Amino acid sequence: MGGPAENNLIVDDGAGAEPPRVEPVRAEPPRAEPAGDAEARPEGTAPEPDEGEEIGPALTPREADRLRDLRLVERALGGDLDAFNHLVVLYQDYLHAVAARLIGDWEAADDAVQEAFFSAYRNLRSFRGQAFRAWLTRIAVNAATDVLRARQRRPSQPYPELDGDSWEPPAGESADPEREALRRAQARALSSALAQLTEGQRTSIVLFDVEGFDYPEIAVMTGVSLGTVKSRIHRGRLAMRDLLGDAVELLRS
Repeated sequence: MGGPAENNLIVDDGAGAEPPRVEPVRAEPPRAEPAGDAEARPEGTAPEPDEGEEIGPALTPREADRLRDLRLVERALGGDLDAFNHLVVLYQDYLHAVAARLIGDWEAADDAVQEAFFSAYRNLRSFRGQAFRAWLTRIAVNAATDVLRARQRRPSQPYPELDGDSWEPPAGESADPEREALRRAQARALSSALAQLTEGQRTSIVLFDVEGFDYPEIAVMTGVSLGTVKSRIHRGRLAMRDLLGDAVELLRS
């Protein structure tokens, strides 16, 4: 079966897709630097401040990623397909992991991720400078939900890597067969419990307990209010506590 590394979707303008004609993202442009300074400075490093210039706080990794994404989106909006394909490479594995846990099937997740990127490209005009990762995750969640509804297949496995031996890491000499059996039993119990939740509760639980997103992020991704997210997670956890019994410790504290 296909895995995240095989999902190399690249947008090709030869297929007839026209770049979206939209207003550019309103992101602050980088400060212009003299050509000599740019050549002397190693690629990817910040320029030295001018004498007397106040040094601002360093960007966190998340802020740096967001700024990088904004610049790539702005270039893509201007018709640069390479910029959009760079976003595909950056996020395809992450989106595949999210979709696979929502759908429960690695190959079906390939379809959802491909549709998510096509949808993102077609609707790039709707991006207004918020966190691109959250905006893209919302599209992927919707695509995965559509695939899941269309397939009408068996209950989803939130840990697809446990579905077969091909996804198991090599067992070390100290591998405990009893512990492995317990881990598999817990994963099956979690999968079965998730399948009995409502769609909204299930998506919120996966994003919160499996992917580790916080309430505001989930609200953006799923397009509902913060109160709705909290309610879905609360009600879903109450239901899963009854369904899981002793295995409730699998949920995030």
